[in-house]
Amino acid sequence: MRGASDAVAPGGDVARAADAPERAEGRVRRAADAPDRAEGRVRRAADAVTEGPDAWAGRLRRAVRDGLSGSGSHGSESAPPAAPPAPAQEPAPPVVSAPPNPPAAQASSPTTPPAAQAPAPVPPAVPQGSVPPRRPGAPAEEAPEADPAPVRPVLPGRPVAPRPVVRPLPEPEEAEGEPCPNCGTLNPPDRRFCRRCAAPLNPAPARAALPWWRTIWPFRRRVRAGSGRFKRLLVILLVVAVLAVGVFFALPAGRGLFEDTKDKLDGAKSIRPTHATASAQIPGHPAANTLDGLNNRYWAAPSAGATITYTFAKPIRLVDVIITNGASTTLKQYQAEGRALTIDLDTTSSNGTTHHQELTLDDRPGDQTFTTGVSDVTTARLTLRAPAGLTKGHHLALAEVEFFRRG
Repeated sequence: MRGASDAVAPGGDVARAADAPERAEGRVRRAADAPDRAEGRVRRAADAVTEGPDAWAGRLRRAVRDGLSGSGSHGSESAPPAAPPAPAQEPAPPVVSAPPNPPAAQASSPTTPPAAQAPAPVPPAVPQGSVPPRRPGAPAEEAPEADPAPVRPVLPGRPVAPRPVVRPLPEPEEAEGEPCPNCGTLNPPDRRFCRRCAAPLNPAPARAALPWWRTIWPFRRRVRAGSGRFKRLLVILLVVAVLAVGVFFALPAGRGLFEDTKDKLDGAKSIRPTHATASAQIPGHPAANTLDGLNNRYWAAPSAGATITYTFAKPIRLVDVIITNGASTTLKQYQAEGRALTIDLDTTSSNGTTHHQELTLDDRPGDQTFTTGVSDVTTARLTLRAPAGLTKGHHLALAEVEFFRRG
């Protein structure tokens, strides 16, 4: 038998070499199915563990009987020719070993043959990529169910910009109206802007040129409407107020009002003239008696119209004048001599201008105050008018005259 097999070996090698690609392709397919078969074995092993020791004992007995019967029937057959060496295979996945024999398998019934009580041989591990041999008479193993495809996350959709809508051009309208001054297109009468170029159909007329004084700040027009309007109004009011004040004080009435207000605020201070001169006087009653501060000594004038002039050392702002009329402050002596009921006050300023003021006195003894309010006074002249009580052998008497300047 050996010689015969050696004789046909060369032909068998050629056949096997020709079938090598197909066998390699089968091994590749089996290797691809190996993970699924290993997973099925693991599931069956887990199911076997859950079935219990009795089910394991029955399976072992059937395996022993099948092994004995198969060895007896096929022992006389000649061995098949040696298979060619298998190509290198990938390492097999880990195989879950069967659990140890349960105790119930050792205590089997007495009817079991002695061969059944021997330990069952452990089947060799099936290399990866090969199909394990099926026992004669054993049912074909069902192919393990393939796992469903894994569920993958759904990616968000990519935003797609809407496609532009092509709109048909409208048919040209037969418009009636005035043409556009820019492009000449006819537009309906109710339109304010051209329907083609958007130019104003009725533009406002150009503004007239500003006068020269509007080009000077603060009257200059700003670019933005309302910009700086409050400031311009405030400046204009301030300028008008300054001009009004200047004009007011430039006038005599305005200046007099200003000076009078200042006189009241600053107060009055007595001033003594440097000397006094009279146009006429009675011996023993000179003009200097009106400046001695005594009201029982007086200046005596022979008749009405006599004058007395006072001179100051420097120009003053003459505010008030106090006059004590008559010969004395006592009534008997006052009535004993004549007195003037009207006195003309003429002042001369440093620039030569004169100021006339008429002073009306009461016919009574005592001092009487008169407000003058004259500036830059260098001399003051008093003229006696309207005599009273002037009889033969009597004269006009003026007891005291006091001057007050601005403090």
